[in-house]
Amino acid sequence: MEEVKSKTKKLSEQELDERVARAVENFMQGYGCCQSVVAAFADLYGMDDVMAKKIAAGFGGGVGRMRMMCGAVSGIVMLVGLDCGQTEGSDREGKSACYKVVQELLARSQAENGSLICAEILGLNGHEKAQNSYVASARTAEYYKTRPCAAKVESAARIFADYLKHPSHAQLMPFSIERA
Repeated sequence: MEEVKSKTKKLSEQELDERVARAVENFMQGYGCCQSVVAAFADLYGMDDVMAKKIAAGFGGGVGRMRMMCGAVSGIVMLVGLDCGQTEGSDREGKSACYKVVQELLARSQAENGSLICAEILGLNGHEKAQNSYVASARTAEYYKTRPCAAKVESAARIFADYLKHPSHAQLMPFSIERA
């Protein structure tokens, strides 16, 4: 399998830290988990802030607020696709290389956060599981106190930033996804 090569320029530690902080700031301004993560890095791939937020909007709340895969985790997947996704349908090697990076980064997210599933993450550490509804929650001080989401956005952004430091070394992250 070919070595994964990032399509972005090399960023300094400070630039990556600023992008992680930007992801958290996005979330605290009311954007969804996926929007927050994707918008913090999208310009590296020629995507403007508005398009990044539009493309990631439906992934919030665990995909349309259905509490499935965490929106921050979905953001990692979208960014990996932008970074190393194949563009030819017949490119099985490129597709496999992208899938490998996705699995490695999501294994790290699962190890750090206990799950990739929004409902499970919201149920961890005493947080009450959210109701399955399409109505977005009001972003109040109470909302931010009772949800682990800002920390999960930070974790996802950090995982992607770490990948950008050493994209060919994603496989060195010592985690594996548990399969049922």
